[in-house]
Amino acid sequence: MAGRIRREDVDLVRERTRIDEVVGEHVTLKSAGVGSLKGLCPFHEERSPSFHVRPGVGMYHCFGCGEGGDVIAFVQKVDALTFVEAVERLAARIGHQLRYEDGAPGRPRQDVGRRQRLLEAHRTAADFYAEQLFAPEAEEGRRFLVERGFDRAAAATFGVGYAPSGWDALTKHLRGRGFTDEEILTGGLASTGSSGRGPYDRFRGRLVWPIRDTTGATIGFGARKLTEDDQGPKYLNTPETPLYRKSQVLYGLDLAKREVARRRQVVVVEGYTDVMACHLAGIGTAVATCGTAFGSEHIAVVRRVMADDDARAGEVVFTFDGDEAGQKAALRAFEEDQRFVAQTFIAVGPDGLDPCELRQRQGDDAVRALVTSRRPLFEFAIRSRLAQFDLGTAEGRVSALRAAAPVVAGIKDRSLRPEYARQLAGWLGMDVETVLRAVASSGRRPASGSTPGRPGAAAGGRGHGTGPASGAADGGARAPQRSAPQGPPRDPVLLAEWQLLQVVLQAPGAVPGEFDALGADAFAAPVHRAVHDAVRAAGGVAAGVAAGAGWAETVHETAAEAVRPLVEALAVAPLPVDGADAVGRLAVDLLRGAMDRDLLRREAELRGRAQRLEGAGDAEAAQRAYAELFALAARRQQMRIDWHGA
Repeated sequence: MAGRIRREDVDLVRERTRIDEVVGEHVTLKSAGVGSLKGLCPFHEERSPSFHVRPGVGMYHCFGCGEGGDVIAFVQKVDALTFVEAVERLAARIGHQLRYEDGAPGRPRQDVGRRQRLLEAHRTAADFYAEQLFAPEAEEGRRFLVERGFDRAAAATFGVGYAPSGWDALTKHLRGRGFTDEEILTGGLASTGSSGRGPYDRFRGRLVWPIRDTTGATIGFGARKLTEDDQGPKYLNTPETPLYRKSQVLYGLDLAKREVARRRQVVVVEGYTDVMACHLAGIGTAVATCGTAFGSEHIAVVRRVMADDDARAGEVVFTFDGDEAGQKAALRAFEEDQRFVAQTFIAVGPDGLDPCELRQRQGDDAVRALVTSRRPLFEFAIRSRLAQFDLGTAEGRVSALRAAAPVVAGIKDRSLRPEYARQLAGWLGMDVETVLRAVASSGRRPASGSTPGRPGAAAGGRGHGTGPASGAADGGARAPQRSAPQGPPRDPVLLAEWQLLQVVLQAPGAVPGEFDALGADAFAAPVHRAVHDAVRAAGGVAAGVAAGAGWAETVHETAAEAVRPLVEALAVAPLPVDGADAVGRLAVDLLRGAMDRDLLRREAELRGRAQRLEGAGDAEAAQRAYAELFALAARRQQMRIDWHGA
């Protein structure tokens, strides 16, 4: 086993990796002021963005759940990796060969982090399947694609491949590339039978689609049978593995994420070929679930990518078959509607055709028209409720009103509720006032799962993961549950302290050198004193100027464990002013205030000391204390004169 990753390599990986690019693969970030970005937190469910990234200091922090740290900590948390695995992944991203403290140029292949090994195995498998698509045996698979309007270029874009019908073609190929049977089985690429014959390929004689995460890494596969001789299900997916969680994965999101973020739209379809058909028809926001219903964890993923924090901006369009199963799926989607801020819609193809069939028969324009013809999902839900009752009877109409009124009351856009109440009255043949009263009295319908689950691991389940204080990584150590520090305090004095520390961490070059002369008790709040202690231990603002972009991380490592969340918050929170000149003026004003308060505090202490000595009859000591007090007061007065004239 090779030793720990060298500290200088960890620092290099951290410095050369843009945190906004890494975070941006999971979260759509928007400007939050000069040098600051924000988005919906990937570690807890929220309606408004409280997750901030500061590229200039290389850190992130969520003011909602308290998660934060540097780019290594983010990769650790979002992908459930150890510190070593996260550093190795980022090193591979920038093409840097890591060195280890025993002098070896790198760890043996079998010692590389398990997740990275599994990702490599899936990438190798995807390449193998793609090559096999053009083998003679795959003729039926190629015919399947051509009949559905997909040419070779389309297959290449989506990575479509073919799994040979032999029992262990892929397994042998992976073994030849250095992967162990344990890795092949752990990744769900092979299975074992009861006969003890060893691993055999999970997918055989099928068309195969690689399932990728938002970064484009292959984490699983979906396979469709091609012949009736295949006794398996029509579609067979990778089982749950350390890489693949079907409740968190959306097929096609790796290709769609930029369009989803740009257009604030996502189109949810039902299958791999539907995603292909939509993208080829110009609907670049199409995604699909992988063998499971669209659920709360999928919603969390979509909301982060879409930046779903404005009810008037985003839209989610579900396409379902027109059959009974499709209607049930649509109603299940409606049960999750309140988890979105965006408006939700449904689009049902003519004659119940799915997007792939529609493109085959009527072309790309028909697919685009399908999405354009969407209608609100709540309207579909209302009509579905009404269809359950006999509206030809008084009893049926009253029961239908009771069932439909909560749906109208739950419409997110309040301005639409009266209009749909009037439409409901028309559909029922009832008086409008009666329906309006029913809607008003029903209140907002309870959302399914009123306590939303948090996507991914629970916040605090893994530490913020900067590893040992030395920075050398042998890690995987888990930090205790983190608290979520509040944003800027309301008290004017504490707010000034908070902002001064902000500038010290984010722009140390703007802070006058007098900051380093502040005493240990210059800050009123104990937590601010703790951050100040960490700044002093790290060398003060002079060291900050020399450290450059790594300054905040240096203070973060120097700080006590309990103080690190506050350091993160201070390092990423937007400054109250924009521009270097304005930040410089702010720093001077804040430092002057801190110095003045420090002198006033020291004066108060000396005055109290002198009075106690005088009361105790020690006139000589009291006189010395008063002399110090007068000198300190004169110093403070002169300092104010100097400032006023500056």
